Amino acid sequence: MYVYTPYRFYWGPNILLIAAAVIPAAALLMYVYRKDRLEKEPVSLLLSLVLQGIISTSLAVYAERVGTNLLSSMLSADTLAYHLIFNFLIVGLAEEGFKYLLLYRRTWHSPHFNCQFDAVVYAVFVSLGFALWENIDYVVMYGFGTALVRAVTAVPGHACFGVFMGAWYGLAKAHESKGNAAYSRICRRLAVVCPALLHGLYDFIATVDRTESALYFLGFIGLMFAAAAFTIRRLSSRDRYV
Repeated sequence: MYVYTPYRFYWGPNILLIAAAVIPAAALLMYVYRKDRLEKEPVSLLLSLVLQGIISTSLAVYAERVGTNLLSSMLSADTLAYHLIFNFLIVGLAEEGFKYLLLYRRTWHSPHFNCQFDAVVYAVFVSLGFALWENIDYVVMYGFGTALVRAVTAVPGHACFGVFMGAWYGLAKAHESKGNAAYSRICRRLAVVCPALLHGLYDFIATVDRTESALYFLGFIGLMFAAAAFTIRRLSSRDRYV
């Protein structure tokens, strides 16, 4: 979940903290970019997608505020129903939904979107734009310890959500190119639903106050990271023009 904090000056002594926040996202961006083997995407397009991800943080935080206020008026915060709705619908759906909306708006009709793996690249760049901006805020607020933890959890977590969003998004584009409009719509919906469910589960497990929750969380992110890495390798090696 992205927590908005008031504007602050990030320069001066905080420049090292910013570097610690940016480097994990930058490394993952380069990894996915190198996996695009058929036709590299224009740098201007990729930078605009990072910007779309940054913009999505502002949209998500306001949606989450509204959703949280409504939910708090109906359910007690210490109930299971509250945590399920909060993590899966308010946080997961808001963040992944806005990422998808800006992804779709910027790329669906782009002439550069001509290979199926392009969708993975696009979605990961939007997701890591979100993660990068979120990470700067958290790291400047809480320090290097947070930077280290988020470098191996939240940042690659957002990248994974982007991988699964991109996998369905690319399949939607492939179906559209074949004239299968109904299948394309289904895949576009799954491009939102799948990462939203994963995001909600990620946050739900991370916030469960039980002794064994840390083990569950590590197991979950381990499986998710492995599945995302497999998906990238598979889609990259089987990439084709659409």
